[in-house]
Amino acid sequence: MPKNFLVILQVGFKFFFVKSEFTAIIESAPEGGFWAVCPEVPGANGQGETMEETKRNLIEAIELILDDRREDFLRGLPEDAIQEKILIG
Repeated sequence: MPKNFLVILQVGFKFFFVKSEFTAIIESAPEGGFWAVCPEVPGANGQGETMEETKRNLIEAIELILDDRREDFLRGLPEDAIQEKILIG
């Protein structure tokens, strides 16, 4: 069951909204409720009492992981590195 993910990119004073699609694999948890994983983002998982809560928690996990990976990578760049936004698709 695909789930949409919204990314907001700022270039100068303009904001661009990029919608990415990720897969949410949701299963019933033995103790009740649900748990979910996203195969495109290793480590992203969520759980909740309802499917909607589980999906919201999974989206939050995906956002946190992608933000952290980006910030971690950018910390290691030299100051003279060129950064440009590219569009895929």
